[in-house]
Amino acid sequence: MTQSQPNPTQKFPLPPEPRKNKGWRKVVRFIWIGLSLLIGGLALLFFAISQGFLGDMPDVRELENPDIFVSSEVYSADGVLLTKFEKEKTKPVTYQQLPKHLVYALQAKEDERFTKHSGIDLKSIGRALFFQGERGGGSTITQQLAKLLFTGRASQNRFQRVFEKLKEWVVAVSLEKRYTKEEIITLYFNKFDFVNNAKGIEMASKIYFNKSASQLSLPESATFVAMLEAPVKNNPLRNPTTSKERRDVVIKQMLEKGYIDQNAYSQAIAQPLVTDFHPIQNLQEDGYGAYYKYYLRKEIEGYLKEYEKKTGKSVNLYRDGLKIYTTLDSKLQHYAEESIREHMIDLQRSFDSEQRGRKDAPFYHINSKEIDGIMMQAVRRTGRYKQLEAANVSPEEIMKEFKTPTKLSRFTWKGEEEVEMSPWDSIRYHKQIAQAALLSMNPTTGEIKAWVGGIDWKHFQYDHIKQGKRQVGSTFKPFVYLAAIMYNNMTPCSSVSNDTYNKGGYKVPGRGGSLTLREALAQSQNPVAVRLMEMTGPNKVVQLAHDLGVTTKMPTNQLAVALGSEDISLYEMLGAYSTFANYGNYNKPEMVWRVEDANGRVIKETKPEIKEKMNELYAYTMIELMKGVADFGTASGELRRRGISQAVEIAGKTGTTQNNSDGWFIGITPKLATAVWVGWEDRSAHFYATGEGQGAKMALPIWAIFMKKIWADKSLEISPDDKFVKPADWSGGCGDLSGLKSGYGDEGGLQSYEEAKNPVIYEPKPTTGSSKKNNNGNSTENLNKELNKEDEVDFNQ
Repeated sequence: MTQSQPNPTQKFPLPPEPRKNKGWRKVVRFIWIGLSLLIGGLALLFFAISQGFLGDMPDVRELENPDIFVSSEVYSADGVLLTKFEKEKTKPVTYQQLPKHLVYALQAKEDERFTKHSGIDLKSIGRALFFQGERGGGSTITQQLAKLLFTGRASQNRFQRVFEKLKEWVVAVSLEKRYTKEEIITLYFNKFDFVNNAKGIEMASKIYFNKSASQLSLPESATFVAMLEAPVKNNPLRNPTTSKERRDVVIKQMLEKGYIDQNAYSQAIAQPLVTDFHPIQNLQEDGYGAYYKYYLRKEIEGYLKEYEKKTGKSVNLYRDGLKIYTTLDSKLQHYAEESIREHMIDLQRSFDSEQRGRKDAPFYHINSKEIDGIMMQAVRRTGRYKQLEAANVSPEEIMKEFKTPTKLSRFTWKGEEEVEMSPWDSIRYHKQIAQAALLSMNPTTGEIKAWVGGIDWKHFQYDHIKQGKRQVGSTFKPFVYLAAIMYNNMTPCSSVSNDTYNKGGYKVPGRGGSLTLREALAQSQNPVAVRLMEMTGPNKVVQLAHDLGVTTKMPTNQLAVALGSEDISLYEMLGAYSTFANYGNYNKPEMVWRVEDANGRVIKETKPEIKEKMNELYAYTMIELMKGVADFGTASGELRRRGISQAVEIAGKTGTTQNNSDGWFIGITPKLATAVWVGWEDRSAHFYATGEGQGAKMALPIWAIFMKKIWADKSLEISPDDKFVKPADWSGGCGDLSGLKSGYGDEGGLQSYEEAKNPVIYEPKPTTGSSKKNNNGNSTENLNKELNKEDEVDFNQ
């Protein structure tokens, strides 16, 4: 078999060439596209943030001049500068006045590459992300300054916090463009709040160490730098052990970064933590004026929002030098403050005497578990608790701090007092301090003349005039009587049974007999009020109160409302009462008259909101009814003791609530209507006996002192001889309205603490007509929170 010979011209197929793998090029292309999109997206995101598309950004003027602000001034109706709205007062220092070791400590602890970056340190951010913050955060000093100036407290929402962080980056870059590194460090130290009114390093140095910032030692400087991390947790006054530990950490970081040598390090950490505390009062937060300033700020900020919406112009209350003209009278405001102080000193002394030696002081009728609940609520409301909670301190550690004695300031009527006590004991101490509020207005114009919302803003930052609402007790009864007169054709001379009201499961003890409306209101008899409410209908009474300016929602089917079971503000009550003195026309109480910008252009000008609510005959009838309270009713005894003659025309109403928790007096004279409230922060804190705890003893004296000061000042043209103007067709309403002049009320003695604890046994006897004494022989007012079905509750007047 022969083999075929290969054909030299034949070409054999070559093996296929290996295919080139081009997948990596696609991967690279995708990476570049992704990076480009990421960079472009970030650039677009930063642009959107810088332009404010994703939320408000700081004003450029504030970035360029963050310390330049023109305060807004507040003037009284008589031309007196009352106060200013201005940014916190600090004592700024220059970079040259900062000790070198203070600057070095800041850089070692917070930003070791501060001099090398332009506001954002990518290396620190990467380290923070990789180690999840265990080896330091990613914020630079410039970012922290941006947060301090413009961002504020960090949001707890992660998504919102991301946007806040991006804003901080944008602002940090802007700050780096406008300031030198030295200026940024100086701004940071000047702006940081070291608590205890220590705003800025200079104030902090004086308050904590009683020296200027330039004189700070290395350990003292490290103490302040440690406070930048957590000003409460690392506070040398509140937590000296933690403060020293963190101070030594800062000093060690200075050693590791080469700012100090081993010898300086050893000497610094060997020094004990010694403070020389010299508190400085913040004048903007002290005293009585802060209460009307708090209300005023909210009003003005509302006006400025309206102005911006209308004109497109943004105006800043703290920066743009507004002129705010109020209706307040500087003299009346001063007299109101003096009157509260004069009476409350005596009242507090009496209350403290009653509480001396009591385990549960100042609380009554609650158990230890309920007391602990009240205390814990107060703890959670404190700035100390909120700061520690924000710093992720455990609840156990927080309570340990609250139970540990430290240096604190506490309120006394002799002035603020520096003591060493635990924050827990400080809260319990301040629970025993009685509170008071006074609001006075011209009833015919609605102009507020005096506003004292509390006794001391620094320790009690709660306004009891408009912010707070308390049970109003018998001060609600005039609305019930007015409804009966308007809708049931009753007159002040109409008689109503004062027997015990026992119907539909409700039982309100009475004294028997019948009383005219004039007598019943003067004596504040509960059964009469409940019967009038039943006859008229709760819904009509509630609606009438709303018509007169009471905005608080109330149930329209409960008889207890007649006795003042609802919580209503002093502001609402006085506005409603003033309608009686203004011929049936309601004037909304107003404090602001006019707001102007720095150039005198009008931003807001208020005008009286007058609304006719009733015929003037009805209004004057109520004046005559309430004059009985002052002439021979529950207010008469205290008014006479205070030297106020029966000839002075006063229409008023006292009020005392459940367990004497609240004392009220609202008094109207022809030219001035004034409401006073006295009570405690917690309703379970109160006088044990109604003799001391009734409105006639707690609140009325402040009113009396206030009015006597006004009458003595002839320049005010308000006189005890002023008379209410009767309507032209007034014929006396019914019969002789002069009524009784026998001096009913608390004349003849008040129930003492001992008498209340050891009551005299009383055997009821059949009576006719009106009784002038209750079972204990005294005239009092009290209110149970509700008319409890099937419960026989002792409703005094």
